[in-house]
Amino acid sequence: MVIATKTCNDLLTEVVDQGLCTLCGACTGSCPYLAYYKGRIALLDKCSVTGAQCYEYCPRTHIDMDRLSQHVFSAPYSHDEMGTARDILIARSTEKQIATKAQYGGSVTTLLSLALEERLIQGTVMSKMSPDKTSIATLAKTTDEILQCAGSNYMACPVLEAYNKLPKDSNLKLGIVATPCQVLALTKMRNHPPQNRADINNVQLVIGLFCTWALAPDSFHGFLKEKFEIPKVTKFDIPPPPANRFDVFTISGTTSLPLDDVRNYRMPTCAYCLDMTAELADLSIGAAEGIEGWNTIIVRTEKGADLLELARTKGKLEINKLPPQNLAHLKEAAWLKKKRALQEIINRTGDKKELLYLTLPQGLMDALLG
Repeated sequence: MVIATKTCNDLLTEVVDQGLCTLCGACTGSCPYLAYYKGRIALLDKCSVTGAQCYEYCPRTHIDMDRLSQHVFSAPYSHDEMGTARDILIARSTEKQIATKAQYGGSVTTLLSLALEERLIQGTVMSKMSPDKTSIATLAKTTDEILQCAGSNYMACPVLEAYNKLPKDSNLKLGIVATPCQVLALTKMRNHPPQNRADINNVQLVIGLFCTWALAPDSFHGFLKEKFEIPKVTKFDIPPPPANRFDVFTISGTTSLPLDDVRNYRMPTCAYCLDMTAELADLSIGAAEGIEGWNTIIVRTEKGADLLELARTKGKLEINKLPPQNLAHLKEAAWLKKKRALQEIINRTGDKKELLYLTLPQGLMDALLG
């Protein structure tokens, strides 16, 4: 429930000023006091509203993982490496136009296009690369608009701002494509519906993206401008390990940067995130490590399973089982992210009982610290 005494100023003091903001966009777009500006959340005017929704929905304030899991799965938070999972598969688009444009297997674009075609949704809140090669939040209502959002530049983006900007009386059935922190914020919104915004129950599909960290938009964009003519950049890519590089594609060729140099521009808050695979989504999707041109898909809910089966039936996706060795590696990576993040939190607070924003089941705590 809403923390009645908390205000916008508390959000700034406890989250933004502490380097914990994820730039998810849950606090901007509908608030007259807060705005996203050049890679940060800015205060436009003094706010005295208590029980502030900006504070309530932030993914870096009071998160009880058992409670959120009960809302999504009607079950306590899973102790498994990647959370609740009905199935773990690999897939790739059978549609040449999508496969050519997409970052890897094109599964996200294919599934969204199919959901739109079948009228399961009428639009998708997602990120899009702007002409200056930063990420912007957008609402895509057509297959062509979804296709324009394919690919990634790895910079943090206030995706949920696009939902917040919808008219209060909007009845659009929505899909949302989000990173783990954005899915957390969205789940908090769905668990306690926002006031004076479009009905959160209109969100019909949540596709989560695998994420180990995001880049700070302003500082990383400055780094890019020193090295490239930004209008000539066409695409970015971080190939799976052991490549250890960041590829920048331009109209004249490809330049590879050491990944360690790029990591210097990570969002500070990413160090405190335990979730690599967007565990509260309907479907979680990322690159299939070691299997070029394919996506890994974690099926989490019945809604996600139904959409994936529809894609298989209609021949939109080629789908296979994730090979055991790849599954083992993915589980290890997800578990190590949890362990590292939990230790970073404890190092920061100095107390195993004070986990910044998190409440975790004790059994999981013991396993991660063991």
